[in-house]
Amino acid sequence: MAGGGLAPTPDGEAKHYNGHVTVFVIVTCVIAASGGLIFGYDIGVSGGVTSMDEFLQKFFPSVLRDEKNAAGTNQWCQFDSALLTAFTSSLYIAGLISTYFASTVTRAFGRKTSMLFGGAAFLVGSAINGISMNVAMLIIGRLLLGVGVGFANQAVPLYLSEMAPAQLRGALNMGFQMATTIGILVASLVNYGTAKLKGGYGWRISVALAAVPALVMTVGAIVLPDTPNSLVERGLRAEAKATLQKIRGTEDVDVELHDMIEASEASKQVRHPWQSILRREHRPHLIMAIAIPAFQQLTGINVIMFYAPVLFKTIGFGNSASLMSAVISGLVNVLATTVSIGTVDKFGRRILFFEGGVQMLVSQVAVGAILGTFFGSAGTGKLSPAMANLVLALICIYVAAFAWSWGPLGWLVPSEIFPMDIRSAGQAIVVGVNFFFTFIIAQLFLMALCHLKAGLFYLFAAFVLVMTLFVIFLVPETKGVPIEEMALVWKKHWFWKKYMPEDHVRTA
Repeated sequence: MAGGGLAPTPDGEAKHYNGHVTVFVIVTCVIAASGGLIFGYDIGVSGGVTSMDEFLQKFFPSVLRDEKNAAGTNQWCQFDSALLTAFTSSLYIAGLISTYFASTVTRAFGRKTSMLFGGAAFLVGSAINGISMNVAMLIIGRLLLGVGVGFANQAVPLYLSEMAPAQLRGALNMGFQMATTIGILVASLVNYGTAKLKGGYGWRISVALAAVPALVMTVGAIVLPDTPNSLVERGLRAEAKATLQKIRGTEDVDVELHDMIEASEASKQVRHPWQSILRREHRPHLIMAIAIPAFQQLTGINVIMFYAPVLFKTIGFGNSASLMSAVISGLVNVLATTVSIGTVDKFGRRILFFEGGVQMLVSQVAVGAILGTFFGSAGTGKLSPAMANLVLALICIYVAAFAWSWGPLGWLVPSEIFPMDIRSAGQAIVVGVNFFFTFIIAQLFLMALCHLKAGLFYLFAAFVLVMTLFVIFLVPETKGVPIEEMALVWKKHWFWKKYMPEDHVRTA
């Protein structure tokens, strides 16, 4: 696929960046995207081990007692434990705090340094979790995992967007979400296997195996080159040119390099990116940096993914069947993500957002209706096997919709819209908001399930309706636009153009 993307010139005419898609850039992006494995593995493994009796017996015996006594009582409330929730969500607080440090590291020392640090922290955290003897050790391990995820989620999407040629940026950036979904699926399979082990140590294998994706990412970060944008930003222009020639497969990269240098010079005028992002001309970027990751979590997806085994247990699947159901939804997640990789650079971002939103809305309302009808507000009903399977099918339809829309696009769109001067700060806000809402939802979900019951699914459906309208009216199409030329997209948008100063065409 020749032509490294069309770049609009100041007078609106298009010019070509030279080059083609090289094997080197694809291999590089695949290795970098493995950073998503640690995030996905953790999401998948947490929900699985918290539904294992041996794990609950050792660390959360009161939850296990309540679960055993729940037969015939309120199914909605059997897992409502503040300590169990703190175990799951401690990671997101650590991620939230660490992403702001990661922003400075990413800007000052490069994207790969952040990836290296993130992989190492995750490695140590998974080792501590594997040998945990008490809740304190367990939570210290989780906090280190959070630091790892915070650094990885800050650096990897930026790395992918900067390395990829414009016409393949969507597909290559989605490698991160693909790796996340593979991580969730692998964790679900591991949980299914380790839950069958006798001797009560299966959960230790589940949590310790998080070291494998961490090792992949750490080694990957050592061997990968840094992005040309990051090298230019740090004054290493010769290395930037050499890297750009390698990833574009041509010697003639002067035009693209010149644009990067120009963008870097403009960004150096900005001493304080955190102040700059609050300026009027960056209002669209700031709103996207907050709204997109917030909406991504308000779809309710992490609730389904973390607590899938717990949720399936609640609606009447046995222990082994509930873990298997989580494997099925994890597999759907991976397959649907491949759909978005194949379509995002062809049909664009907005159509995937819209279709996914409609599909999620319908499936959530249906799940809420079925659970509300059969469990009622007392939560004492029971689903027939056929109805439980129908709920599983609807959840899979919902997961598929998320996996080709808000899942990958929630990371892709924010990572490609920021000008260089606020790119690290902007990405830190995206990751921070994502963790904040993940934390709030993880913290409140089991309690909300207890109080709102089936209405919780209606609440998420209402959020999906709001976010779909937000996309229709306020999210511009970014397909195929070179990353340093994104200001043109805002200048043409019916609503955001009023925030763009006249001289803001070339400084992106």
